[in-house]
Amino acid sequence: MGYNVWSDVSGIAQSIQEKAYLVVREIGIMQSLVTVYRDATGMNTRKSYKYNSTTAKDVTDADDLTSTSFTPSEDQTLTPSEIGDQYFISDARQESELPEDIMNDAARNLGLSALDKVESGLLGLMSSLTGGTVGTAHTAITWGWVAAAIAQARNANKSTSVPLACVLHGYQWSVLAKAASIAGTSLAQAPGFTEEMSRTGYVGHFMGVPMYQVYASPNSVDDFYGGVFPKSAIALDWRRAVRIEGERDASRRGVEMNMSAIYAKGVWRPELGVQILADATAPES
Repeated sequence: MGYNVWSDVSGIAQSIQEKAYLVVREIGIMQSLVTVYRDATGMNTRKSYKYNSTTAKDVTDADDLTSTSFTPSEDQTLTPSEIGDQYFISDARQESELPEDIMNDAARNLGLSALDKVESGLLGLMSSLTGGTVGTAHTAITWGWVAAAIAQARNANKSTSVPLACVLHGYQWSVLAKAASIAGTSLAQAPGFTEEMSRTGYVGHFMGVPMYQVYASPNSVDDFYGGVFPKSAIALDWRRAVRIEGERDASRRGVEMNMSAIYAKGVWRPELGVQILADATAPES
């Protein structure tokens, strides 16, 4: 007796195709934490200047004051550059009856690729903050290091009211969360802090400073430079926002999906931010 089974046609039957998913990108939050300029176009550099300082002097009655120079000097420079990428989608590929919406997916992925590059570049600038250095390479981060970085940043800004942000790698945050929750060997002395960390894995503020997690590639081997800084410490200068354009290429019988953008990035007032260097190895326990 013969049987008609799936194996008879499995080699020629069309597979059921679900929609493809995009590569995961680091869109991130750094643009909301730094100074962003959008007031210029073109490739001209943007320069910042810094005045010299002076110190008030004790004087006595009838003393003639001595003039002090008050002259700005060039400090930092933002140099724009252009980025770009392209997909070519043939007519045959577009017209094939496949589940993917390839044209929209291509445009979206090009945009995410651009934003990923911008975010990664901004994260890399935290290693150039000069207001202080906390931590040690290949060593697990501690709450003490975070507290020290916040204190040093407040000292660098000479203020407790200047808004600061603390940015750490998610793997570093995992170490902190374990230390301040029931996952650790001992509970923290702040019950409310411990409860919130155990319940949600996150506490929005520490010592009055908002905490942010990022998941980017380590800066050096398995280490990552985080930081505590005000918006003015780092700058992003958009000259031409991310642009996605389709261009018909008749001779190739397809469409070019082109992405381009022009921007500059750099430390702007690096002496106001503090870098935190610590291990960022994937947690295993």
